[in-house]
Amino acid sequence: MYRMTVVYDHPEDPEKFLKHYREVHAPLVEKLPELRSFGWGVSESPGGEKPGFFVVAVLDWESKEHAQAALASAAGGAAVGDVANFARPGQFHVLFAEVEKVV
Repeated sequence: MYRMTVVYDHPEDPEKFLKHYREVHAPLVEKLPELRSFGWGVSESPGGEKPGFFVVAVLDWESKEHAQAALASAAGGAAVGDVANFARPGQFHVLFAEVEKVV
């Protein structure tokens, strides 16, 4: 399985960020071809302190090739292009990894 993890820094207006993410961005991401799973959530810290990131999103595909094709598709262009509508450059971080199943 191939995973894309996106972590977003704390925005100036959290409610505006979440409204756009829920109503616009997440529906665009759901349209990515061959997407096996997609989930996201507001980050929390066990001790109650402010976490290092605001939102974490996790997307999984069968393979790296499926992920690359999905991101290069029209749906991928729409989802990637939408990020500028709620997050500025440098306020989010994208990580890719081949996931090794343990359990």
